[in-house]
Amino acid sequence: MAPPKGGAAKDGAGELLVLEGVHTHIAAYHILHGVDLVVPRGQLTMLLGRNGAGKTTTLRTVMGLWRASQGRIHFNGQDITAFNTPDIAGLNIAYVPENMGIFSDLSVKENMLLAARSARHAGQMDEARLQWIFKLFPAVEKFWNHPAGKLSGGQKQMLAVARAIVEPRELLIVDEPSKGLAPAIINNMIDAFQQLKAAGVTILLVEQNLHFAKRLGDQVAVMDNGVVVHAGSMQALADNEALQQELLGLAI
Repeated sequence: MAPPKGGAAKDGAGELLVLEGVHTHIAAYHILHGVDLVVPRGQLTMLLGRNGAGKTTTLRTVMGLWRASQGRIHFNGQDITAFNTPDIAGLNIAYVPENMGIFSDLSVKENMLLAARSARHAGQMDEARLQWIFKLFPAVEKFWNHPAGKLSGGQKQMLAVARAIVEPRELLIVDEPSKGLAPAIINNMIDAFQQLKAAGVTILLVEQNLHFAKRLGDQVAVMDNGVVVHAGSMQALADNEALQQELLGLAI
């Protein structure tokens, strides 16, 4: 089942997000050392690498949460390097951080409503899209009126992704969506991302679960020490165990 009002055009052509020589400093620490990254339109790009390689910093820099100290970031051909986070989100980009960003004291419904920028109350939310989300993540419907802080870790992750897609997005950026999840919930996540990708949504996804990455990824970029050290097709990396060992220290 495809998501209603999928959003992005499905021409599949060109580069949606491009980072060129991006450096990021956090206080006295130089984290990114010239990141070059291309995220093709309509595809799912995996960002892999060992812990501390700079993956999360890359996502946060794209979103303007940390400012690039050097280099350029382009989205849809527009230079967004100096944009503030709300302006970047206003370009139809959704970001799911590793900590999920759930408002624990609010209900599941209220969390969803906050993300539905076109709705002032729950009755104005896109009902067809909500029903699609409920099929992907039944816990979102089951606990609709419950405090989000009472959900399990896996249920919170489902809510975080559901909240990001409550309205059509052109680019979805997600940091480690499978972290700590049971296999059945991981399969739900994979199904959700496959449906979004089929609807033309471009996805940039940081992941440590290489089986998850192999099943979903079209393209892959591998980071180490604040730079991208490998970029290509996910399938080519999945088929090359020696390259996996060299880049990641493990095999899929």
